[in-house]
Amino acid sequence: MSAPAFAEADEDLRWMQAALNLGERSLGLAAPNPSVGALVVKDGAVAGRGVTAPGGRPHAEPIALAQAGEAARGATLYVTLEPCAHVGASPPCVDAVIAAGVARVVAAIEDPNPLVAGQGLARLRAAGIAVTAGPCADQARRDHCGHIRRVTEGRPCVTLKLAETADGFASGGLHDQRLKITGPIANARVQTMRATHEAIMVGVETALADDPALTVRLPGLDRKPLRVVLDTRLRLPLRSRIAAAARDLPTLVVAGEGASAEAEARLAGCGVAVERVSLDAEGHVDLGAALRALSARGVTRVFSEGGPSVAARLIALGLADAVVIFTAEKPLGRPGLPALSEAARATLADAARYRRAETARYAPDTMRVWERRT
Repeated sequence: MSAPAFAEADEDLRWMQAALNLGERSLGLAAPNPSVGALVVKDGAVAGRGVTAPGGRPHAEPIALAQAGEAARGATLYVTLEPCAHVGASPPCVDAVIAAGVARVVAAIEDPNPLVAGQGLARLRAAGIAVTAGPCADQARRDHCGHIRRVTEGRPCVTLKLAETADGFASGGLHDQRLKITGPIANARVQTMRATHEAIMVGVETALADDPALTVRLPGLDRKPLRVVLDTRLRLPLRSRIAAAARDLPTLVVAGEGASAEAEARLAGCGVAVERVSLDAEGHVDLGAALRALSARGVTRVFSEGGPSVAARLIALGLADAVVIFTAEKPLGRPGLPALSEAARATLADAARYRRAETARYAPDTMRVWERRT
């Protein structure tokens, strides 16, 4: 590769990273569409920038092009996902790109949506626009995991989060008080992770034991993700914090097909929506069916804090796309409930199924992240 080509590749990486950083601002807000970042760059400077708007429209590209105006002519457009080429609720983004007179388009990845699937880039090339695909592709696939899972598997992506003591426990004995495992810095990190997902999911055992609020608690940030409880037999108490706040915060309980109609009516009276799905072989809500039901509601990103049982099932079924474990500095020092089963830990250690993606300290706690291999 010649020196100018190296320089262009390096420049592409720099601008694409900036576009990805921009796109991350709408994670948790852009569903059912992907949170795309777009930059119009001319003469080494940003002429326009755009990120998918809340609710998914307008798309990032027309926002960036409108901001750039005439400066878009002859410019380079950096976009984190291939521009769409099909007519949906809005015109194809490739039409706007061509009409703006952009000279070059750099896309991080092609869109796996069968309605696009390379057609957007092909139309740009046919219009005489230079096209480059691939810079920062790994990061783009990570950021667009929810969209990718939804259009290829019919489900949202799942981030599984767990907290454990230094000796591997999620809680104490049956009658122990709820443990405060991690410190305020790690807890704030969890809140930011919640904010980048459209749904927070727990199992009913966690709802009964911990009575969580499942809200985003960050000053100045107004995010209200869908609160989801996996509750086969509709045992969620009406006085729980989840049910009590359901008129103000979107709440969904996923139940089995045979759950009590009377219990459903009582929850509905509190503002709780109930979705019924099939059961798995063990008599639990089928997790695949539950995730497909969420996808049908437009959810692309789920943050699961459902406890050890749900965690083990998600990992075993290959439904946990990222596993985030916060480990405290102090041990429990007595028998308790393991945060993960031995089988689940063995799966995480299997290099063919998961890879260690990140380790970070949130003093005094350690965060480790595994990503599922596809």
